[in-house]
Amino acid sequence: MQDKLFSLPIVKQLTPYISQRQAGELPVIVVSHPQMRAAITLQGAQLIAWQPSGEKPVIWLSDKTPFATGKAIRGGVPICWPWFGPAGEPAHGFARNQPWTLSAHDESDEGVLLTLVLESNAQTKKLWPHDFTLFARFRLGQHCEIELESHGDFEATGALHSYFQIADINGVEVGGLGPVYIDKVNNGEEGKLANKQTYSGRIDRIFTQPEDCSVINDKSGQRCIEVYHHYHSDVVTWNPGAELSCSMSDMANDGYKTMVCVETARINKAMTSAGEQPARLATTFRVRNKT
Repeated sequence: MQDKLFSLPIVKQLTPYISQRQAGELPVIVVSHPQMRAAITLQGAQLIAWQPSGEKPVIWLSDKTPFATGKAIRGGVPICWPWFGPAGEPAHGFARNQPWTLSAHDESDEGVLLTLVLESNAQTKKLWPHDFTLFARFRLGQHCEIELESHGDFEATGALHSYFQIADINGVEVGGLGPVYIDKVNNGEEGKLANKQTYSGRIDRIFTQPEDCSVINDKSGQRCIEVYHHYHSDVVTWNPGAELSCSMSDMANDGYKTMVCVETARINKAMTSAGEQPARLATTFRVRNKT
């Protein structure tokens, strides 16, 4: 799927490294740079590809996701805001379904910086009665930084719902999550993790005492993905398992085998934006190959 993004016809060449293309109904900003290649949809300001030069794709994207206006994209890094989960409609907030604007871009030998913006409008006011300005900044090179910055006067929850490409879920373990979690598969009961998280079935857990870095050990893929968390209170990890994967129309039956979510989040401690003090949530991805 990701290879197709980079062969889409160019609608507009913005700079030598940055172009706008069209995937289905959605405009996509595509970056082809000597250090990496990446793609971000204007709907949702959603990173759907990032691949440092010499590496396999790091971001997972479903082959069956629709690129349709107003439809959530399955994979990439959805921005869940101004709420996480079923706290309102639509689930995980409206930011990932709204059209954003590319407001700034810059490039250097090291990589590319993109800034996208979303402002409150008549549609968002029907869903959430607050004025806001939301910035999503992407620093893309040999590592990937995503920063969400919200301006206004309100509280919000959210997550950078990162899907990572792995070789085989049965050979994956994630460290740095902390010991305590809320088990969303088990009616929100509190659980304790003695060691690293593994994925023998459906896993949906909110870790409330996470470390500042989670490490995805992809044993079959012979690499580790480091996920750094900034301004966070929680880290979520999710894999749908076989049964749920088969029931999802936007995921292949075996889609769960090649993805794992490790998400930088503010759920149990809301983000507060006030006056000249914006709220932030950010994450950084790095790849470390095993020798």
